Amino acid sequence: MKPPNETSSLSNITCPISFGESSVITMAHGGGGKLTRQLIDKIFAPAFGNSQLETNHDSAIFNVDSGKLAYTTDSYVVSPLIFPGGDIGSLAINGTVNDLAMSGAKPLYLTAGFILEEGLPIETLFKVVQSMKTAANESGVSIITGDTKVVDKGKGDGIYINTSGVGVINHNLSIHPKSVKPGDAILVSGNLGRHGMAIMAARENLGFESQITSDCAALSGMVEELLQANIELHCLRDLTRGGLATALVEIVDTANLSITVDDSKIPIGEEVKGACEILGLDPLYVANEGRFVAFVPQSHADQALVIMQNHTHGQNANIIGRVEENASKRVVLKNALGTSRILDLLSGEQLPRIC
Repeated sequence: MKPPNETSSLSNITCPISFGESSVITMAHGGGGKLTRQLIDKIFAPAFGNSQLETNHDSAIFNVDSGKLAYTTDSYVVSPLIFPGGDIGSLAINGTVNDLAMSGAKPLYLTAGFILEEGLPIETLFKVVQSMKTAANESGVSIITGDTKVVDKGKGDGIYINTSGVGVINHNLSIHPKSVKPGDAILVSGNLGRHGMAIMAARENLGFESQITSDCAALSGMVEELLQANIELHCLRDLTRGGLATALVEIVDTANLSITVDDSKIPIGEEVKGACEILGLDPLYVANEGRFVAFVPQSHADQALVIMQNHTHGQNANIIGRVEENASKRVVLKNALGTSRILDLLSGEQLPRIC
C-alpha cells in the first residue's frame, strides 16, 4: 500500500472549469436552476459518476450480497476546511467508512449532502470534491446519491458535509461493547492524538517545531484483514471526539466490566506529547480520525497485533491493557511508577470543531 500523504493533496488540484462571471457560490447555486445544474454536471457528477447517479432519480436502488446490513450517518463541520494531512472532504468519506468498519461491515455505498455558504470559492469546492473522490476510491465505496443547499453569507462556515453509509456484514460475530469479556486484550491501531493537534495547530497558527499531520484515514482495510484471519473481534471503536479515554469509558459502561491500561504501552508521538504539554491538554482525550481500539481474546492478541503493525495505518499499533472481571465499570490507567488514576468522561470538550 502507498504511504499516507503528509499534507493535503488539495494544493495540487486545479479546477479546469470556467464558471463565467461566478467564481464563488451564490444563492442561485442552491435554487434548483441552471447554476444548480452546473454544479451537478461539472463538479459532482464527474467526481462521483456511477450507474446509480446517472438515473437522475430522487433515490438510489442497489443490490447487496446476502447478509446483514450496517447503516450510519455523520456530519462534518471541521474548521479549518483544509488541514495538514487532510481536509473536510477526505474526513467526511473516511469518517463514515470507519463507522461502518467498527461493526465489522464492508462499506459499499455512501450519500453526500453539502451545505455551502454563499461566497465560497468554487475552486475550493472542486478540490474538496476531488478529495472525496480519491478517498472513496481508496476505500472501494461509491457515492450514489446526494443533495446541495446554499445558505446566506455569514450563516455557514464555507462547507458543511453530511455523509451516510451502507455496508454489508458477512460474518457471524457480534462486534459491540456487550461482547467484551473478562480477560480480553485491548489493542490500539496506532499513535494517538494527531488529528486533534493538527487541527488546533492549523486553526490557531501555532508554530510547533515539527508539523503535526492528521491521521485521517480509512480503517476498513485493516478490519477486513483481521476478519479474514479469523481474529475473534469482540468490540471495535474508532477514537474520534473524546479520544481513547472517552471510548474506553463508554465501552466499560455498556459492558459492565472494568479495564486496566498500561500508560507506557499507549503509543503517542513525541511531537503530540510536546504540543499537549504546551497547551495543557491530555492526549488520551484528543481526537483521532484514523485510529481504533480493538477487544480480542488474549489468545488472539499477538496475531492481531502483527496484522495491525503490517498495515500502512497500523505501524505503531500496540497491546495496551486488558479487561478485568469487575463490575465497578472503571478505566484504570497505571504508570511506570506503579501509581494509577481513574479515567472518566470530560465535563466539556477540549477541542471543538475537529470533525
